[in-house]
Amino acid sequence: MTDRIANAQLRGKVMSADEAAALIPAGAQIGFGGFTGSGYPKELPKALAARIKAAHEAGEDFTVNAFTGASTAPELDGVLAEVDGMGWRMPYQSDPTLRKKINDGTIRYTDIHLSHSAQLVAEGFCGRLDFAAVEATRITEDGSIVPTSSVGNNKTYLDMAEKVIIEVNSWQSLELEGMHDVWNGYLTPPNRPAIPITNPGDRIGDAFLTLDPGKVVAVIETEDPDRNSPFKPIDDDSRAIAGYLLDFYANEVEHGRMPKNLLPLQSGVGNIPNAVLDGLLKSDLENLTSYTEVIQDGMVDLIDAGKLTVASATAFSLSPEYAHKMNEGAEKYRRSIVLRPQEISNHPEVIRRLGVLSCNGMIEADIYGNVNSTHVCGTRMMNGIGGSGDFTRNAYISAFVSPSTAKNGAISAIVPMASHVDHTEHDVMVIITEQGLADLRGLAPRQRARKIIENCAHPDYRAQLTEYYEAALASSKAKHTPHDLAHSFDFHRSFLENGTMRLS
Repeated sequence: MTDRIANAQLRGKVMSADEAAALIPAGAQIGFGGFTGSGYPKELPKALAARIKAAHEAGEDFTVNAFTGASTAPELDGVLAEVDGMGWRMPYQSDPTLRKKINDGTIRYTDIHLSHSAQLVAEGFCGRLDFAAVEATRITEDGSIVPTSSVGNNKTYLDMAEKVIIEVNSWQSLELEGMHDVWNGYLTPPNRPAIPITNPGDRIGDAFLTLDPGKVVAVIETEDPDRNSPFKPIDDDSRAIAGYLLDFYANEVEHGRMPKNLLPLQSGVGNIPNAVLDGLLKSDLENLTSYTEVIQDGMVDLIDAGKLTVASATAFSLSPEYAHKMNEGAEKYRRSIVLRPQEISNHPEVIRRLGVLSCNGMIEADIYGNVNSTHVCGTRMMNGIGGSGDFTRNAYISAFVSPSTAKNGAISAIVPMASHVDHTEHDVMVIITEQGLADLRGLAPRQRARKIIENCAHPDYRAQLTEYYEAALASSKAKHTPHDLAHSFDFHRSFLENGTMRLS
């Protein structure tokens, strides 16, 4: 791997993952690279987990605090959670073992807007950063790092950490070099300039991450692939939701509120967003753009078809098949893809300026349009808010999508009152299920309630929701946003007690 470690000083610090893990003491705070299963260190966390497990078996206390960009993969979040190796974690996660440990109280978890996380670390609110552990496709002659399949919070972690560990991964394509755009002009107020992005494809920084080579204590050579799971086949509900959204966009174009090629697209990860991208692929739309968090399979298809001219993000979220495809064609794809630090990819200033169209998933929405995207029944953390708040609050049009029911119909995605609120009614413009679409723009609360129940609720729950709303309207002295607080959470209470939100 000499060609991948061109700096002689850092080439002399190559060691095994076990040797590098031995440098990390109990209680260390570590900024790990990685975002949605891409570009995370893969060997160091496994070696660290083995060391922690051995310490626990010897009766010693040993945990570390883990910072990341977003979710990672089993080789990082999973292995450290399995050995109770994390004391604290931020800002977003999706690993089932880690989720269980968060919900049983073993691991403390701070859920942060992704655009805020780097600034909070830089300002010291999360304490000192002892180590940064990041992945590189190569190290340049001057010691700079060429990132791999994500940028995330790597810049801030490298800047703030006292010591740095680099995994140089030969599985990642050398042709990724030139795809990244790392801006060094993001200063703290009052010295912060405007971010000079006026088009999704604007490049404003460097193609590499800079650091002081003297901070590097270890370099690990790896050849491990990113571990994203294959996407599920697009089902009928997802196709129906995608159809409603694309028809809605077409109506906006017809009324002159958007250009024919739409505005820059943002979407969360999952089956429904991929159904939307598949619908765009089959449409007659051209010259599309995207300003988002992650590059998904459907975006690669749109680039291949010549329909998507540029996609700006902070990471890939690709199935194994498409990750291989990206590696094989990175030289071509870097002409159309820009990977930025997440404090830029998710920055409200740029999102608002570009007029981004946001589309994100939800756990539930209430009849007035408040959305819960993080907590099941108000207390059980699912994954975290991620970047949905960054985009929703600042989008030109913000949409939330979900099947109308879950757990074989036992859960309604439309409820009388959201058990936890991540996105208020003031920020949510459109709600879509396979039942239909509710355009909430310009509507008063009572109008919103009728439209959400009629258009988005499943027929099995429509009568229950209507009964609740009409009872609240009749009993509440305040008619602006009628609620019957004695029964606002009957749906959730029934699910916890009886396993279904259907009220007997």
